[in-house]
Amino acid sequence: MSTPLLAAPIGSTRLEICIADITTLNVDAIVNAANRTLLGGGGVDGTIHRAAGPELLAECRALGGCETGSAKMTRGYRLKAKHVIHAVGPVWGGGHKGEEDLLAACYRTALALAAERSLSSIAFPAISTGVYRFPPERAARVAVGTVVAEIANDPRGIKRVVFCCFSPDSAEHHRDAFTELGLA
Repeated sequence: MSTPLLAAPIGSTRLEICIADITTLNVDAIVNAANRTLLGGGGVDGTIHRAAGPELLAECRALGGCETGSAKMTRGYRLKAKHVIHAVGPVWGGGHKGEEDLLAACYRTALALAAERSLSSIAFPAISTGVYRFPPERAARVAVGTVVAEIANDPRGIKRVVFCCFSPDSAEHHRDAFTELGLA
């Protein structure tokens, strides 16, 4: 269990920032920063696949991949989370190829999938900020801004959203985004 570095309410939903291994969080769903094949990879994607076990890969194979900006849900298998939402973020190409819109779509789609299943808690990694090279400070603003807008417009029963950061720098970018939105 990780202790939040920062928490803020948006209506009846609590937003949190923590530094932790996302596979250890006690939430209904964790979001995987997946590639288009959904068949595992490096970074958080590989970590989630290893922690969930081979059944996750078998279920992902049956999904037939996923388009950039979208997401698909599987069971969590050996994870604490009952579900994994595999979101395919954009590869950074300089900011002129719709990357921010595609990244925002990942967060919106993941929240919609969680709401469809009546899940009350979800944890997001910093999607696209690893090998996909999305500038982390921009990614944090997109992530927090999108989630806040979606929750403010329609919380859909989601009571807790965790921004699970892999480093203090990533957490600081998310904290800055909270501050810019008047949440901190």
